[in-house]
Order: sequence, then C-alpha cells, then structure tokens
Amino acid sequence: MIRIAVQKSGRLSDKSLQLLKDCGIKFDNGTRKLSSKAKNFPIEILFLRDDDIPQYVAQGVADLGILGLNEVEEKDQKVDVIKQLGFAGCRLSLAVQKDVDYTGLEWFNGKRVASSYTTIVKKFFADKGINATTEEIGGSVEIAPGIGLAEGICDIVSTGSTLIMNGLKEVETVMYSEAVLIANPSLNDEKKELLDKLMFRMEAVQNAAKNKYILLNAPNDKIKEISDLLPGMKSPTVLPLAEEGWSSLHSVIEENDFWNVIDQLKDAGAQGILVSPIEKLIV
Repeated sequence: MIRIAVQKSGRLSDKSLQLLKDCGIKFDNGTRKLSSKAKNFPIEILFLRDDDIPQYVAQGVADLGILGLNEVEEKDQKVDVIKQLGFAGCRLSLAVQKDVDYTGLEWFNGKRVASSYTTIVKKFFADKGINATTEEIGGSVEIAPGIGLAEGICDIVSTGSTLIMNGLKEVETVMYSEAVLIANPSLNDEKKELLDKLMFRMEAVQNAAKNKYILLNAPNDKIKEISDLLPGMKSPTVLPLAEEGWSSLHSVIEENDFWNVIDQLKDAGAQGILVSPIEKLIV
C-alpha cells in the first residue's frame, strides 16, 4: 500500500482527483472524508491542506503528494519532485500599486513586500542582491499596499484580474508553478514499485492529452508525401479503400503539430480528415 496526499478542496484538488481517476484508480471521495482507499489499486488517498502536504511527505506520513511547485519551494522540505503534471499553471509575481513609477527590480531596495511565500521571496531578493523586507501575511495579500503594510506584494497570479481589481500592477515574475508529484526520498522497494506503476499510468494519460488520433483519405501516389507530414508515431497505418487508387491513413499526432501542417496535408491531397481524442497512449 502506498499513500498519496492531495489538496482537500479547490481547483487543484479536482484536477488531482481527476488525474487519478483517469489512471483507472477507483475510489470514493465523498464530502468531509479525510482519506479513501482505492478499490482496484493498492493506494490510499489523504485529503489535506496543500501547505501541509510537503511536511507530511517529508515525514513519511504520506509517501507521495500532488500540489503546486510553489508550495514545495515555499515549505522547503526534504522531498523529491518526481514529475510535472501539466495542470494548475500559474506564476508567483511581484506587484505594486498601479500609479507607482516602477523603474526596475532595484525599486524594491528598502521597501516592504507582503506575501504568503516569504521563503521564496527572501531567496529571490537575496539572489538578485535586493535589500527588501518581507512581511508574512496569510490571506488578502492584495490589500497590503492600500493599508500601508507594505509597498509591494508577491502573490500567485493566473490571469491578473485580481491585481487589477485591487489597483495593482504586476511588475516581476518570481517563479512559474504548476502541479507536481512529489515523493518521500526514502521509499522502500515495494513502494518504489507501486510508484513506477502509478507513473506509467500517469504518463499514458498525459501522452493521450497532448496527442490526437488522425484518420484521412489519400490518393495512393501521395501516401509517401502525406506520411512525411505526420510527425507522430513511427509511421502511419495504411489501409486500402473500396475506391481503387485511394487509401486511409491512421496515425497519432500532437495537436499543435496538426494545426501547423493541416494546410500542407490538404495541399498534398488529403481528404476526409478526422481528428479524435485519445483516452490513453502508451509509447
């Protein structure tokens, strides 16, 4: 049995639990539950505050955890970052009041910065040679400049709309963050084997998310040209159509690559192009 800690509520929690479900793991995550054992995989899910997860994993209470990289960096616990998960992307940024004449990072010399991420902020300023004071605040960080607590803030930014609503402007990016999978560095062999199996499933889900299954019809004399335009798997599957001189090509392609080559595929004679999502992809 291996234990994995996830955030007990919020957007990151929803996406973390969906990832586990997409990996074929069945469990009950009813409201107010503190833990849940999977029905078809030797894993127990612990529902915790995200800022507690690094400590629980470092202490071995949980073997694994899913949380934002910003929380991992802030808590500075002895855990291993195993995998980037590709969701819950955001940035940790410095912001000041919108009417400030901001001239560069040196502006923060001698200033106070309010943040819930004081460990990260202190390290950032130290690395940049900036002499600023950090004020730790648990919530409503955006209010700090308006009430005179600090001249600037450092907080999580997704769209920037919250800053604008509070009369602030983003001036520097401290770090980029996304959901990551972390692990206790001292897992035994049995738990490492379970982690490998879980990672295998996660990679299959991630591969499927960024790739699409493509089917198209092509004249036989254009198969080589069209195949060269499909940078997906090793080579497409080619099946003859009932109409003589035509074949159907089946392949897998990254979605971004598809939009880059769609016009070339059509110019090369491809017709009846069908693009479908993939549930799992093992490469």
